[in-house]
Amino acid sequence: MNRLKMIVEQSGTPAGRAFDLLIQSMVVVSIIAYSIETLPNLSPSLSLFFEWLEVVTVVIFTIEYGLRLLVAEPKRQYALSFFGLIDLLAILPFYMNLEVDLRSIRAFRLIRIVRLLKLARYNSAIRRFQLALSIAKEEIILFLGVTCILLYLSAIGIHYFESEAQPETFGSVFHGLWWAVATLTTVGYGDVYPITVGGKIFTFVMLMVSLGFVSVPAGLVASALAKARQIEDRESHQFSEEGKA
Repeated sequence: MNRLKMIVEQSGTPAGRAFDLLIQSMVVVSIIAYSIETLPNLSPSLSLFFEWLEVVTVVIFTIEYGLRLLVAEPKRQYALSFFGLIDLLAILPFYMNLEVDLRSIRAFRLIRIVRLLKLARYNSAIRRFQLALSIAKEEIILFLGVTCILLYLSAIGIHYFESEAQPETFGSVFHGLWWAVATLTTVGYGDVYPITVGGKIFTFVMLMVSLGFVSVPAGLVASALAKARQIEDRESHQFSEEGKA
C-alpha cells in the first residue's frame, strides 16, 4: 500500500512520474477531443472514434480516482477537496448518462502539472496566493456581499425609471439585473439601455460608481499578496537567523 501511495501521490520516483505523465497526457487528449467534437459536420467515423476515446479516458480516470481514494488518508478529505471534486465531476456524468457535459472542467486538473515538473518557484507562488486569499478573506466576502446588494438596488432603480417606457426590457427587477451586471462591470453590451431622462441620469450615477467598483478586488488581492510576501520574507529571515545560531 505504501508503494502504491508513493506512485499515486508523489512524482519523485520513476513510477510516480510515469503515472502522472499518463494522467496529464490523457487530460490533454480528452480536452482536445472535446474541443474537436464541437466542430460541425464531423464524419460518422470520426464521431465514433471520439466516442470510443471518451470511453477509454473515462475508464483511466475512474481507475485513477479509485486509486487516489484508496490511498488517501483520510479518504473524506480527498473526496471533498478541490481536486477530488474535479476528478469526480469529470467522470460522473458519463456513468449517470447526464445531459450536462462537464468534460471541460478537466482542464483544472492540469494544475497538477506544477507538482509533476517540480517547479518550486511556482509552488511557492501558489502558496503565497493561498496565503493572500486567507489574509483578504473577510474583505473579499464583505465586497461580494456589498456587490450583491448594489446589483439588486441597481436593478430596482432601473426598473423604477424604465418599466413604463420599456415594459418588455425592464418589466421586472429580474429583467433589470442583467442591465445592472453589464453596467456595474463596465461591459456595456448595449443590448438593453435606458431611454428616459431619469433612467439615463441613474445610469450615469451607476457608471461613476462602477468605475471604482471594478478596481476593488484587484486592490484587495494586490495588498494581500504584498502582505503575504512580507510574511514569507520575515519567516525566511527568522529561519536563516536560527540556522546561524
